[in-house]
Amino acid sequence: MGDVTSAIGAPGGPSSSPDEHPQTHDHDDFAVTSPRLIATDLDGTLLRNDRTVSPRTIAALAAAEAAGIEVFFVTGRPARWMGVVAEHLAGHGMAILANGAAVYDLRAHRLIEAFPLPEDDALAVAHALRAALPGTRFAVERAGSFRREPDYGAIEPDVARHAAIDVLLSEDRAQPLLKLLAKHPSIDPDDFLATALSIAGGRVEITRSSDYALLEVSGAGVSKATTLARCCAERGVTAAEVVAFGDMPNDLAMLGWAGTSYAVANAHPDVLAATTRRTVANEDDGVARVIERIVAARHN
Repeated sequence: MGDVTSAIGAPGGPSSSPDEHPQTHDHDDFAVTSPRLIATDLDGTLLRNDRTVSPRTIAALAAAEAAGIEVFFVTGRPARWMGVVAEHLAGHGMAILANGAAVYDLRAHRLIEAFPLPEDDALAVAHALRAALPGTRFAVERAGSFRREPDYGAIEPDVARHAAIDVLLSEDRAQPLLKLLAKHPSIDPDDFLATALSIAGGRVEITRSSDYALLEVSGAGVSKATTLARCCAERGVTAAEVVAFGDMPNDLAMLGWAGTSYAVANAHPDVLAATTRRTVANEDDGVARVIERIVAARHN
């Protein structure tokens, strides 16, 4: 297993004009690196803005699997939001969900492994955030349920139980707690994250993947990178054999761990600064374009 905190190289700025072959420093030579696994985020990265998978992307994913390259969806989404991509894992049905807190078999609809957030840590973080930033609202994502505070805001379809965070964290404890979600109605999203990290970052993992003030809190040491590294080790795949794609702060650890990492053109500034390779935006099939080059190199 590789060091999940190490970067792949010196940060570089965004490409001035992304195209079919965008990168900033290193020349792509997939015939030499021979990636064995592709790890891709979904929202803002693989999926279009309407949350669908384009025909070009569907074809690229199928071509990768046919070429013997395993594809992992590595996302902050829960299992109940994976229907849009479940059928596009051709060779297997497993995905990494909830920012690394769960490994899930999409075909069997079964939780394979969970790395839960302790309820006591979640409650301590919730109290600390609310004390520092009044107006913060919370929700709880467990392996098989979603619960929210009354003023958190509806999730479609809104079937969640509504109660105070203390009550929510006391219920359903037989189900692993995957994430605590914290939302604020007015603070800047990056300021919200920075404040939360300064208050509670040493006790838990805190990140964000939305364009509004929504934080995602996981257990200490749990990230997309740690769980991807674990899954790769089980398959005998090294970090150097992984190509990863992402767009938001919750992707940073994974992008740093993978031997080759790409930011889509629409990525958060921190992601653009932390990666040396670029592809075009999610709306322009950025991930699919790189996968096509990987497969073409495999056939050469």
